[in-house]
Amino acid sequence: MPKQFLSVLIMAGSTLLAACNPTYNWRDYSSPDAAYRVMFPAKPASHTRPVDLNGMKVDMTMTAAEVEGVTFAVGTGTAPDPARAQAALGDMKTALLRNLDARVRRESAAAASTGQPAAAQASIDVDAVGTANGQPMLLRGHFVAKGNRFYQVIVMGREKAVTAEQVDQFISSFKPL
Repeated sequence: MPKQFLSVLIMAGSTLLAACNPTYNWRDYSSPDAAYRVMFPAKPASHTRPVDLNGMKVDMTMTAAEVEGVTFAVGTGTAPDPARAQAALGDMKTALLRNLDARVRRESAAAASTGQPAAAQASIDVDAVGTANGQPMLLRGHFVAKGNRFYQVIVMGREKAVTAEQVDQFISSFKPL
């Protein structure tokens, strides 16, 4: 075997091993009490607590996993009606941005018809940067309202630790049922 070929083979093998990051142990998760599925990069834990979203008091369940200082989380709650669920999207986004003293880099919103009234589903996507404990932080959020239920799907961590590939895998795997 020529020496150059062996060097290329070793480099290729090293690259493949580096690309396989065992730190991210992706697993399918189906919420036992909220209608969604998502892939978490580690075993998640859940916690429910009451929150006030601009005057709407609801119990919100947050299911999250952390890998190398990056938090991957899905928060869910139920509003009295679809209009209040849609309003909760902006309220959740505003609260997260305020907590990080963040500025928005990119934001988009969409409404989709699912065979129900056109207002039955809506979403907001946001990329923002801010600080927490003096560290620069990146927040990528996907906020969805479907019927009376609302969801916040977020990835947050030190700006240099958050990779686009991991963020995209998590957020694109989220499916409200």
